[in-house]
Amino acid sequence: MASKTKRITKASKRRLMIFGTLSCVIMIYSLFNFITYSYRIKKLSDEHQKLTEQLTTLKEREINLKNEIEKLKDPDYLARYARENYLYTKDGEYVIKYDENKEKNVAKDNKNILSEYRGYIIMGTIVLGVMIFYILRTLGKDEKKKS
Repeated sequence: MASKTKRITKASKRRLMIFGTLSCVIMIYSLFNFITYSYRIKKLSDEHQKLTEQLTTLKEREINLKNEIEKLKDPDYLARYARENYLYTKDGEYVIKYDENKEKNVAKDNKNILSEYRGYIIMGTIVLGVMIFYILRTLGKDEKKKS
């Protein structure tokens, strides 16, 4: 018995090419849309989280400002606040302004200077050590020669 083979006609090949190409185009288009929408959703989710955090921060700030408004209604607190923040004085008082941030900046600058020249300091220490070692060694040799 001879095996039967199916013949693929030109019309079926043409149909297969058209529908295959069309299905590939639809799949690529769908994949592209899926990826772009996923990216947009992720971006919007991140923005939502950021804005939610910002909202909570602003609500806390609003509460603090309302408390500050209530405190400023007290004349004693208002007078103290004006003296501290705007350098108002009572008669016979002197203002001495002390800036803590300036001292912190000076200390930070000193740390930056040390970190900038750390390599030079290490190399200088090594060279100084070698020089001291050389001097002590030559002095030891001179003492041996004299004895």
